[in-house]
Formats: sequence, C-alpha cells, structure tokens
Amino acid sequence: MLFTRTYHHSPESDWVVFVHGAGGSSNIWYRQLKAYTEEFNVLLVDLRGHGKSREMSTLKEYYKEKYTFKTVSRDIIEALNQNGIDRAHFVGVSLGTILIRMVADMEPDRVISAVMCGAITKMDVRSRVLVWLGNAFKKIVPFMWLYKLFAWIIMPKKNHEESRLMFVNDAKNLARKEFLKWFRLTYDVNPLLRRFKETEMRAPTLYIMGEEDHMFLPHVQKIVKDFKHSSLEIVEGSGHVVNVDKPDEFNRISLNYLAKHRARVPQTA
Repeated sequence: MLFTRTYHHSPESDWVVFVHGAGGSSNIWYRQLKAYTEEFNVLLVDLRGHGKSREMSTLKEYYKEKYTFKTVSRDIIEALNQNGIDRAHFVGVSLGTILIRMVADMEPDRVISAVMCGAITKMDVRSRVLVWLGNAFKKIVPFMWLYKLFAWIIMPKKNHEESRLMFVNDAKNLARKEFLKWFRLTYDVNPLLRRFKETEMRAPTLYIMGEEDHMFLPHVQKIVKDFKHSSLEIVEGSGHVVNVDKPDEFNRISLNYLAKHRARVPQTA
C-alpha cells in the first residue's frame, strides 16, 4: 500500500495523478498543487520506499520482492482503486514518466491524457555509462555519493540547483536496501524503452522538456516526430525538472493541455 494524499475539487472534476521520480517524493509537486486543485481533483502518491510510503508497515513485504517496472506500476493502479478513481490524467517527472507509460500499457483505459516532464525515452551512451558505473560500485560506495553524482550530471547548471537539491534531500530518506532495489530496475529499462519507442500511447500525451535537459531532450524530439497524438513543449532556461525550474510556465502549459482533454465537462453556475 502506498501513501496517498487527495485534494477534492468537485465530483464533476477529472482526477489528476502525480507520479514523482526515483529517489524523490510527492513533495516535488508542491508548486503545482494550488493551480491544479483550482480545476481538478488531485491524487499525490509516494512510490514504494519513498516519502511517507517508507513509513508504511506493508513496506516490509516489499523487501522480500524483486522490483520490476510492472510491480511498481501495479502499486499506482492499486492506489487508484483504493481511492475509487477509474480514470485520470497523469503527470509524471523523470522515471515517473516510465511508470505512467507502463500503467498505460497495462490498463490503457485508465489514462485520459498524460503530461511527461523530463521524460526518459532512451538511455544514451552517457546514461548507460552512468548506470554501468553505478552497478559496478553500488555495494562499495555510499549510495548517496552515487545519487549526488547522477543528480549533478543530469542537472549540472546553477539554475538547476533547486531541483538537484530537492532530489538529493528526498533521497536521503531512502534506506540503502531500498535504493539498491530501485537501482536494479536499470537492468530492465533499455528493453522497456525500446518497446515503448515502437508503440505510441493511446492517450494524448504532452512532453514538457527543458531546453537544457541535455541527456533526454534530443531523444524526445525524435520520437515525437514519429508519434501521431503526442506533442512537445520546450521551456527555455530549464533543465530536467521543469515543474521546479519553471513552475509557472509548467503549470500554464500543462493545465491548458489537460483542459483540452477533459473527460467531464465542467458545470457552469
């Protein structure tokens, strides 16, 4: 069971589910909450071992289980069921975008539309080298050293500092065993991303990428050209985590997109 937090706007409003990245928590969406709850019902989730889900007693069950993208995505689907949510818009960042894509693969009718921030669609040579180094040294190097290194390489600039520190500070709450379980997912990511590249999500999808997201933006630009109902917005002066680097622009762009794809028509007074 995941820790979840709900914000209700009205019974007639669509739901939006926020999915954070590895090492983070739902705290990363704090600059989205006010704007989103004025128009939508909102569900925040902390992935297993992250945020307040780490405090849940059922976490002990997870230690006995090998993590896969399917099992972690199943957690999100169960969180929807527990909150009585049949369908929703999904907003994800970084690894959270892979989980949203997996949810859409497993239960496509659940996803009305999706907003992918700092989307990971391919691991290039640099990211594969990072993963190899991480797997080679993960048992002898303190995991926070690895995490800080990864965060700095992905978000290296001065204007990425807030995003970088937010991820690092949240990661400090991860248990080492939990970090290693999540890190093992990197073995599965390339085959999964290759499969996703060949098949577009059925739901309308908006990619919001920072112009300085040097590791992942080029690959998103390529796949969007081949997809029929996916689009891309590039935000100037932003890195990997646009919703933190440029929250006002992220909110405006994403909310305008979701408004065009509402499942329910808002009632007027």
